[in-house]
Amino acid sequence: MNQMKFALCLALLCAAFAFPALGQEKPLTQAEYVRMLYGLQKNPGSKADIVDALRRRGIDFTVTDGVRGLTRSKSANDDELKRALEEAERRRQNPEAAKLPSQIEVAGVIEKTRQKTLAAVEEMPDFVVKQQVQRSVGYAGTGSYRNLDKLVVAVSYRSSGEENYRLLAINGAIQQNAESKRSYEEAGGSSSTGEFVTVLATIFKPESDAEFTPLQTDVIRGRDTVMFEFAVERDKAKQQIVSRGKVSTESTISGMKGRIWIDRKDFRVLKLESEATEIPVGFPVTAARRVIDYEWQTIADEKYLLPLLSDVRLTISEAGRSLETRNVIRFTNYQKFGTDIIIGAEDVEPAKEEKP
Repeated sequence: MNQMKFALCLALLCAAFAFPALGQEKPLTQAEYVRMLYGLQKNPGSKADIVDALRRRGIDFTVTDGVRGLTRSKSANDDELKRALEEAERRRQNPEAAKLPSQIEVAGVIEKTRQKTLAAVEEMPDFVVKQQVQRSVGYAGTGSYRNLDKLVVAVSYRSSGEENYRLLAINGAIQQNAESKRSYEEAGGSSSTGEFVTVLATIFKPESDAEFTPLQTDVIRGRDTVMFEFAVERDKAKQQIVSRGKVSTESTISGMKGRIWIDRKDFRVLKLESEATEIPVGFPVTAARRVIDYEWQTIADEKYLLPLLSDVRLTISEAGRSLETRNVIRFTNYQKFGTDIIIGAEDVEPAKEEKP
C-alpha cells in the first residue's frame, strides 16, 4: 500500500509569495459569542478558540438567522465555524439525543468501525477518478489566501493499493501528448496522496495502537454520528512529509492526531480531520493538516465510501516568514479502471479568487 504523503515545493512558495474534552463550564451566552466573533476580525487565529468553545461548552441561546448571518460575515463564511455553531444548536435543542454512547457502547463502535474500515480496504475496486485541485497560499494564521493555480489530475487506483497521478490540465490549459503523462508532483507546489484508504487504514489497523476518545455527537449530511478524537504515535503512523527545494529534497515521518466522525448506523467514517505530530525540529514544513469528507460513490453498480472533498494545508517557515499552502481537492467522476477521464467545461474555467 502506498504510504500517505504530503509534499511541498519551496521554490514555488519563494516565488509566490489540541483538542480538549468536553468540560463542565457554563454554556456560551449570545453576548459572549458575538464578542468573540467581532474579535475574530482582528485576530483570525482565534477561530480555533471559538470552535473549541462551541464544542466544549455549548450555547444557551437560540441560533437565529441573524446569528447565522453574523457568523458568516465575521468569519468570512468559514465552514468549520458554521458547522460548530449548528452542532451546538442541535445539542441545545435536544440534549438527550446528543448524549454520548456509554463506555461499553463506545468500545463497540470503535471495534465495528475498525472491522468495516479494514474490510473496505481489502474490498476496494480498481477505479479512476478526476481531481479538481484549487491551490492557494497565504501567511499562516491569517485565514487569507491568494490563488496560485487550478489543476485537473487523473488518478488511477488499484486494489493492491497503488495510486497513479497524471496531470491533465493547469489553469485550463490541457496538457497534450507526452506532457499529459506528467505526474501531479511535477506541477510543482504542494501535493498530497493517500486520501482514498491509506489514512483510515493507518488509524484503524491494530498495530497502530490508536487512542480514541469520544467528544460529542454530530450530524454529517443528515446522518447521526459520534465524533472521536484520535492519536497515533510517530513510529507507528509513519506519515511521510516531503519538502522539495531548488537544490535538494528532504523528507521525514510524523505521527498524527485529529478527529473522526463515525456513522452510528453503518459504523463507517464520514469525515476526518488530521494533523501531523512529532515533526522534527528544523524541518522546513512545520505543520501539515487535512480534512477529508467521505461519501458513497457508485462504481460498476457497487457502492463504495470514497473521498468527496479534501482540504490540505501545509505550513513552512522560510526567510523569516511563515507561509501556508492550501489545496482544496474535489473528487468527481468515479469510474471503473480503464475508463478515460474527460476534461469538461468546468475544468477549463480560470481559478477563482478567494475572499480574504
